[in-house]
Amino acid sequence: MKIILTQEVSGLGAPGDIVEVKNGYGRNYLLPQGFAIAWTKGAEKQVTVIKRARSAREIRDLGHANEVKGQLEGLKVSLKARAGDGGRLFGSVTPAEIVDAVKAAGGPVLDRRRLEVSGPIKSTGSYPVQIKLHPEVTAKFDLNVVQG
Repeated sequence: MKIILTQEVSGLGAPGDIVEVKNGYGRNYLLPQGFAIAWTKGAEKQVTVIKRARSAREIRDLGHANEVKGQLEGLKVSLKARAGDGGRLFGSVTPAEIVDAVKAAGGPVLDRRRLEVSGPIKSTGSYPVQIKLHPEVTAKFDLNVVQG
């Protein structure tokens, strides 16, 4: 089955890529989740629009990715969240909240879909966060979740 990716799927491709996948994977996972659209000649014309939007928000090159990595690794990111008595959060911390905390700490604007957190953040404390800035560059920083 031929599909056009609308979001980045690890191990498969980036937005705008036309890929061949097994029928079940495409029909049962990628299409319902909104990660892809079915390939047609008309949809292929949309690929240029998707790629243009991706290039506008993507990190330009390896040098720029290393520059952003330097900014992130020297950053102290703190996030206030509502928590109970034992430091347990009401809910969990989302990638969008992490991106907003980085921006509030004076860091660059990041794409929330590129964040990699080891597991759900459901209590206060310090957590390692990774972000894939470029296919060759991954930045790491610590997120400090405090009761607020």
